[in-house]
Amino acid sequence: MALAATLLSSAFIRGRCCRHKVLHPFLGPLLIESVSKSYSSYRRPGSQPEKTPSWQKIDFSFKKGIDVLKTQLGLLKKESKDHLIGPEGRPLNEYILEQTRVVWVFRSQEDLNKWVISSDVEIGGKSEVYLKLGRNNQAALLYGTLNTEVPRDGETKYSGYCSMRSKPPVGSFAKKKYYDWSNFNSLYLRVRGDGRPWMVNIYTDPYFSHQKDDLYNYFMFTRGGPYWEEIKIPFSKFFLSSRGRIQDDQHPLWLDKASSISTLGFTLGDKVDGPFQLEIDFIGLINDRAHTEEFAYEKYERNPQV
Repeated sequence: MALAATLLSSAFIRGRCCRHKVLHPFLGPLLIESVSKSYSSYRRPGSQPEKTPSWQKIDFSFKKGIDVLKTQLGLLKKESKDHLIGPEGRPLNEYILEQTRVVWVFRSQEDLNKWVISSDVEIGGKSEVYLKLGRNNQAALLYGTLNTEVPRDGETKYSGYCSMRSKPPVGSFAKKKYYDWSNFNSLYLRVRGDGRPWMVNIYTDPYFSHQKDDLYNYFMFTRGGPYWEEIKIPFSKFFLSSRGRIQDDQHPLWLDKASSISTLGFTLGDKVDGPFQLEIDFIGLINDRAHTEEFAYEKYERNPQV
């Protein structure tokens, strides 16, 4: 598998919709659906930009506004109560002693709605990707067809990727929330694939705009066959990339809320045309006491002393 091509594929799905940020926070809950629809900010060469203001796309009614307000006030009440109990609404001793945690599980359509799928169709490609519940509603089934044919727009050079990405957590009144994984050192998954390699992507919401395309990546190799496999990926193995290019200045992924971890994703871009499928039972975290590595890659000193 070509590493550069796979990383480039992951960069395509980094679309962010910035125009919603200028709207009043109270309109945030009404824009969640429109944000998910505009998952990618990529615009094909030669196509006209969207000129319709975001506020004109809102289907607003007084009754709907009251219902949304009640829902958001309920979320605000729960957040306030959880804050008094302890981190993430749990007692402090339970939070400190936690060794494992299941973050995502797939047992209903509601669980699938927490994820967004995309493919190179956004850039004019021909790959197809679908997401549904597996047999007996016991897993998520991500399947489709990969097609590496490059769009004939005279500008796009690479194509052939499919992806699945979690939606960022949102609090009351569309307030941004982030994951705190500081108690753990490894990502833990139970999957069943078809032998293809996948790129696992962790996105952190940056403070500076020039870091908006940064991704932390690592490979997940599936063996194929009828049996499930449990995969453990230490966070120390994730490397930093930007716009599909591995960065020289590497640093470990910070796992507390200060690092602003917002989404987790999977990207297939191994340049092999044909069908694919990946079943995911759950995605969790584990604190592996046997793993003591802090960072797997060389870090360069920015201002070396002569």
